[in-house]
Amino acid sequence: MDFNFTEEHLMIRQAAKDFAETELKPGVIERDEKQLFPKDQMKKLGELGFLGMMVDPAYHGAGLDTISYVLALEELSKIDASAAVAMSVNNSLVCFGLEKYGTEAQKEKYLKPLASGELLGAFALSEPEAGSDATSQHTTAIDKGDHYVLNGTKNWITNGSSANIYLVIAQTDVAKGSHGINVLIVERGAEGFSIGPKENKLGIRGSDTHSLMFNDVKVPKANRIGEEGFGFKFAMETLDGGRIGIAAQALGIAAGAFEMSTAYAKQRKTFGKAISEHQAIAFKLADMATEIEAARWLVLHAAWLKDQNLPYAKASAMAKLFASEVAMKTTVEAVQIHGGYGFVKEYHVERLMRDAKITQIYEGTSEIQKMVISRSVLK
Repeated sequence: MDFNFTEEHLMIRQAAKDFAETELKPGVIERDEKQLFPKDQMKKLGELGFLGMMVDPAYHGAGLDTISYVLALEELSKIDASAAVAMSVNNSLVCFGLEKYGTEAQKEKYLKPLASGELLGAFALSEPEAGSDATSQHTTAIDKGDHYVLNGTKNWITNGSSANIYLVIAQTDVAKGSHGINVLIVERGAEGFSIGPKENKLGIRGSDTHSLMFNDVKVPKANRIGEEGFGFKFAMETLDGGRIGIAAQALGIAAGAFEMSTAYAKQRKTFGKAISEHQAIAFKLADMATEIEAARWLVLHAAWLKDQNLPYAKASAMAKLFASEVAMKTTVEAVQIHGGYGFVKEYHVERLMRDAKITQIYEGTSEIQKMVISRSVLK
């Protein structure tokens, strides 16, 4: 058992930390208030190789491991969870599936520019009636010989109006249920493809969340990933890896709130001493530190399993479940430690508290994670 990071891991973590402090922190409060997507920052992340971290260099990726990826995500999420989730989707939900199951032509045309940051990707699974129940796809992709005709609506799509490439999950054969679902690559600007208004959200307000509408959109057969009916399996496997990214995001939100709370507790004085010297506050910090460390090891373990090509579905579900719960609990306590200052925007922790909530919901709610875990342990 080796618990040490490599020099490369430490370098990646420091690079992400520096980027978060110098590029993401300035303006993060304004972006949250005005719901501004961090367009310039995402471009720079792409130039630094953060949008295709685990993609083979042959396809313009950085060729790094999953541990490097979660270390970077944690640091970015300490400052700006909106930018972090945009990065996570491009890496985990788009590039991963394209590299593993895409054809060489698809990799050449789509994966290379996605991994280099030239283009941005989105993953379209959720629908008005198909969130946690991913088998209930109402979006249809009717087989017309050399192409599919796509109709339907997708909800809650991260990078919704900023993406150039969309991986869309749709039902082709209702009689086959989950075995009749396909995943199609749809380009922005395709005839009949429109994007709804941006969702006005509680948290991750800088993240670009939209509904997508497809009205008789023609998608070439060449844009189907995998064999006919492979879409549901593709989505589930992709989400297993995506949950590691969201777990790392939740971990970063918690760690960021903890670091801010520790610094504030040392500086803020009441009754003649720093509030960190009061047991009520010191014990809060002790609990926060312990739970964050436990979450960190769950996230790293899931990432390590993935890197070793070992089964990681249960581990990723555990990491996301626990890290998201820790993020919510820690950020609430961070606001409490800051007192009245925690309730105002300039101290950041109220934003982290709002951002934390979504980590318990997207890419599988906490309840779905418990289903995944319980099925695994009861086998």
